[in-house]
Amino acid sequence: MKTIINTAKAPAAIGPYSQANTFGDLVFTSGQLGLNADTMVLVEGGIKEQSYQVLKNLVIVLEAAGASADTVLKTTCFIADMNDFAAFNEVYAEFFAKNAPARLCVEAARLPKDALIEVEAIAYKA
Repeated sequence: MKTIINTAKAPAAIGPYSQANTFGDLVFTSGQLGLNADTMVLVEGGIKEQSYQVLKNLVIVLEAAGASADTVLKTTCFIADMNDFAAFNEVYAEFFAKNAPARLCVEAARLPKDALIEVEAIAYKA
């Protein structure tokens, strides 16, 4: 049975979707942006600052669903400028230092709220 995951510790959905869903032991997150959960505004700075906030938000949603960064099987990353790929990878490596998940990273023409990065994940409950 599908269960909707929603936590006030992460930014609220900005459209008709949930932060994540679980089905059995699998967790499917929606894309996370570099939004501050309290203000719903993108964090100041560039790709590194937004990447850190995106991944922090992602981990919060995963934990609310009973998963963690260590149980992520796959991420899909949308980056506004592929020239920022190396800087994004530096931050990404901090969150996935062990057991790096499979990943797809593509450049997107435009992201919601003109964000620089958006990341979604598939994980399993620990």
